[in-house]
Amino acid sequence: MKYYFLILQLIIGVCLFSSCKNNSENPETKTEAAEEAHNEHENENVVSLSTEQIKTIGIELGSIESKELTNAVKVNGMLTVPNQNKAFVTPAYSGVVKSLNVQPGNFVSKGQTIATITNPDLIQMQQQLQQVNAQIKLAEIEVNRQKQLVEGNAAPLKRLQQAQTELATLRSQRSGLQKQLGSIGASQNYSSLLAVKAPISGTISKVIAQIGSNVDMASPIAEIVSNAQLHLDIYVYEKDLPKVKAGQTIHFTLTNNPGVEYDAQIYSIGSAFEGDSKTIPVHARVTGNKYGLIDGMSVTAMISLDRNIGAAVPNDAIVNNKGQDYIFIVTDRHSEDEHKSENPNEKEDPHNHKEADKPKSTVDEITFERIPIAKGTSDLGYTQITALKEIPQGAKIVTKNAFFVMAKIVNAGEGEHGH
Repeated sequence: MKYYFLILQLIIGVCLFSSCKNNSENPETKTEAAEEAHNEHENENVVSLSTEQIKTIGIELGSIESKELTNAVKVNGMLTVPNQNKAFVTPAYSGVVKSLNVQPGNFVSKGQTIATITNPDLIQMQQQLQQVNAQIKLAEIEVNRQKQLVEGNAAPLKRLQQAQTELATLRSQRSGLQKQLGSIGASQNYSSLLAVKAPISGTISKVIAQIGSNVDMASPIAEIVSNAQLHLDIYVYEKDLPKVKAGQTIHFTLTNNPGVEYDAQIYSIGSAFEGDSKTIPVHARVTGNKYGLIDGMSVTAMISLDRNIGAAVPNDAIVNNKGQDYIFIVTDRHSEDEHKSENPNEKEDPHNHKEADKPKSTVDEITFERIPIAKGTSDLGYTQITALKEIPQGAKIVTKNAFFVMAKIVNAGEGEHGH
């Protein structure tokens, strides 16, 4: 019985010693587990690629740059020519078109003859003018004769006054006929032809009349458009309207030729919605080069709002995963983990085969870490960014084909969760 109690006490003592030992080891075990979980989370954002893979994929490296980018609003619009730069070519007198001297696309100068018309009524007006001229000559002779008679007291003054009044009336008639013929561009000599001239300089946009057409002041022969002043009408949504102000610059390209960029400057902002589109018209004057621009062309435009200087990367450097934007930097984090010893104080033993068997990072591998970012202004192929995690100064980034690196990380993560 005595031996039984001794054995029981010995067993209880062993159990208590084991329990104390386990309790003393628990904090260290918990710390190791936490570090392992942290490292596993870090590894989710790190991936290594061989130089051969990088070359095959076409990954390119660069740096984060400081760029001055313009914040802009993208809109659609149409080129227009103001009405004061458009004109119909119409005759000042009715007639039949005898000749047409222009074709659509021809440039004409103000006062250039566009067409000629004929009207027999012109002959009558010219005939009246010639008759009045003959009567004036006779009236002048009569006035001189009456002066001589009055000076010799051979005729009363009243007759001289009547002759002078008749001469003044004839001269007034002549002046009226001359102005009438001059206003319609007709000759004062006998001719039924009338020249129709361009009222402004510009390009013939269309020819309306034909040879033999009856035309008058309400029947245009052709239309002239001058591109000396071109306007750009764009349509801005209500949410963007507070950002738009007179004087801002617009960069635009033609829908059918996006390779050439033109400029315009806002001069007026509408105060009412355009139909049911819930857009407000904004008017701008085209500045600089106008070559190739035609009334009615559709354009895609960017309204420059303000300019910001900040850290920027090429657009291809940014990739999105599950709603978060990232860039990739070159890091040595993974390589350091691989070379780290389990015991930091332990010296490397060249004869330790266990250490020699450990995998080591090779010089033909580059390790990348993904960094979450917030995007800002985009312009000229670059986007300003704000890093949501500290980036080492001078770090290299992936500037091209970054989505391949993201795919590598995503696929690796899915593989680990699968196990």
